Amino acid sequence: MPSSTSALAAAEAHSAHNYHPLPVVVASADGAWMTDVEGRRFLDLLAGYSALNFGHSNRRLVEAAKAQLERVTLTSRAFHHDRFGEFCAQLAELCGMETVLPMNTGAEAVETAVKTARKWGYRVKRVPDNMAKIVVAANNFHGRTTTLISFSTDPVARADHGPYTPGFEIVPYGDLTAMGAAVTENTVAVLLEPIQGEAGVLVPPAGYLPGVRALTRERNVLFVADEIQSGLGRTGRTFACEHEGVVPDMYVLGKALGGGVVPVSAVVSSAEVLGVHRPGEHGSTFGGNPLACAVALEVIAMLRTGEFQRRATELGERLHHELGRLAAAGAVTAVRGRGLWAGVDIAPDRGTGREVSEKLMDRGVLVKETQGATIRIAPPLVISEEDLDWGVAQLRAVLTDRPAHAT
Repeated sequence: MPSSTSALAAAEAHSAHNYHPLPVVVASADGAWMTDVEGRRFLDLLAGYSALNFGHSNRRLVEAAKAQLERVTLTSRAFHHDRFGEFCAQLAELCGMETVLPMNTGAEAVETAVKTARKWGYRVKRVPDNMAKIVVAANNFHGRTTTLISFSTDPVARADHGPYTPGFEIVPYGDLTAMGAAVTENTVAVLLEPIQGEAGVLVPPAGYLPGVRALTRERNVLFVADEIQSGLGRTGRTFACEHEGVVPDMYVLGKALGGGVVPVSAVVSSAEVLGVHRPGEHGSTFGGNPLACAVALEVIAMLRTGEFQRRATELGERLHHELGRLAAAGAVTAVRGRGLWAGVDIAPDRGTGREVSEKLMDRGVLVKETQGATIRIAPPLVISEEDLDWGVAQLRAVLTDRPAHAT
């Protein structure tokens, strides 16, 4: 096994520098803990941006994958396989929808939602050809394909990738008046994250999502909820939209749907909406493959118990209480989030988000910065109370320069 030094040197020399990871080299992981090549243990408070909601090496998910690996892993969609229909039926039921279009990555799923909304607009709503518009929110993060960055307001994501795909209207997040003004007769969809993750875990004002739902119904526009990060237990509900009693026309899912084992994503909607697709018009070789379906079926079964949603609620209350104490002490300027998910704005005199992340790494805790001054906290939902308290204590110590003591 290589040392951290040699592994980091190899990555520096031979990989494209499209990420700026913390200098830790993980060799194994279990639950909420990761171990590097030298045997040092780190508490994971990021959970793969919610891809690891059920923890590292979750035995139920690993065993489901192993069993499927012994049978068949890929057929392509040229043929049926015995897990596909069951997966689609179970996921549709979990979402309260009718139809599933499986893909692999989150970006693929959002691209699928964009194409579906446009096709629905032309075939069902009868928008004139090439006139379809989709309204999105500023500071969004839906992926990094050419189309998806075309409606990003992040200059780092957009720069030097033009020309950009037209057909999108960007409005401020949380501004229902601006949303109403942007929706026209050619609008086919409103695409939103119920909570904006990459922007710093931004929760919209109360009433915003129900307002968008009412507006889209009134104007015959699809409401597409990107629940790739916020969904599947992270916020204390199966879907973040549930906190405001909202059911969109279309869910976009990914990350946790693959249980941290394989990439699995899906668009879930009505038969009318997804029924606009015809054979050959859209697809993916690995989308809905047997291995993906086997793991995702186990994820769905685990979510049905409600255990993980309850843990996210209970531990989230504990997390936000402790982070609120840091805000009251002036160590952080704001704390946002819902459930076991928080965006924490570091006070300028305590360091940047990157500096705090590096100091936490030195103490055995892994988080990651975003938007310069913000760190995101999103541990696996299986984390224990004791480990969560210890992790927050390390953050307190970093921000106050005092020895850490678990609460």
